[in-house]
Amino acid sequence: MPSKLDQLKTMTTIVADTGDMESIRAFQPTDCTTNPTLILKAAQMDAYQHIVDEAIAWGMSRRRVTTAVCDRLAVNFGVELARIVPGRVSTEVDADLSFDVQGMVDKARAYIADYASRGVGRERVLIKLASTWEGVRAAEILQREGIDCNMTLIFSLAQAAACADAGAFLISPFVGRILDWHVKNEGKTYTAETDPGVLSVRAIFDYYKAHGVSTVVMGASFRNIGEIEALAGCDRLTISPQLLAELAADEGDLPRRLDPGAPDKNTPARMNLDEKAFRYLMNEDAMATEKLAEGIRLFARDLRALRDMVSKRLEAAELRSV
Repeated sequence: MPSKLDQLKTMTTIVADTGDMESIRAFQPTDCTTNPTLILKAAQMDAYQHIVDEAIAWGMSRRRVTTAVCDRLAVNFGVELARIVPGRVSTEVDADLSFDVQGMVDKARAYIADYASRGVGRERVLIKLASTWEGVRAAEILQREGIDCNMTLIFSLAQAAACADAGAFLISPFVGRILDWHVKNEGKTYTAETDPGVLSVRAIFDYYKAHGVSTVVMGASFRNIGEIEALAGCDRLTISPQLLAELAADEGDLPRRLDPGAPDKNTPARMNLDEKAFRYLMNEDAMATEKLAEGIRLFARDLRALRDMVSKRLEAAELRSV
């Protein structure tokens, strides 16, 4: 029998959730997604020091500040990843811009221009934006310009509905972080079938399919392969190398669990959310509010760590040049 990973590939597009290129080569996903945490981790690996060195040399030759060099580094990794995967590469806008519509739009345009200057067209790139109200508005602007967006840190149907109304290309509803919140706050033990994160993605998937929404649903943030198996048939799933390896080693049967042609009949009516309604629904959802804020803080923390690393490398290069 084929492995569960091979079976999953027949019903779901597999996306690697990593900046480690060797893992991507090993598992041959269609797409690849990164974030500040993954870029920071990859930038500290010996195998990718040449990518970091290029960004530092570029910054030194043009007297660019740390932020610009970090942007260069993010696209450096994206360009390398685009040479490996046949599909899309996601590059995330700075987390500290998550409440700045124009800042997100400007950063996304700059990323797309940098990719284009190196021969990677916008059709190969997804711009990752936090799914705040401001992130949704930025996506609406970018999508009209033909820049496709990956809306990350999705924890609620309200966020998913707003992203659909904005015409976002893809959303990344998080599974494991939702489970973490419920385990911590309720002290319960969950199976794959009762996992609140799994149920959230299923509800979003059914909502989109019932209302003819073209936005792609890509489940993310998995804690175990049981969660992945429970979402077999989702449009896309972004999976860490560790869990990809577990799926590749398992030859058990993997049935389809999500069917785009048979959404839940109890799916709510189509929502059309303005800012007031969006913010109220988020306020009513303690889990979504807390996890969105926490996610932005964690990505911002790792972005600061990346900037600190780059700043020290620039200072060292400056000293060597004296």
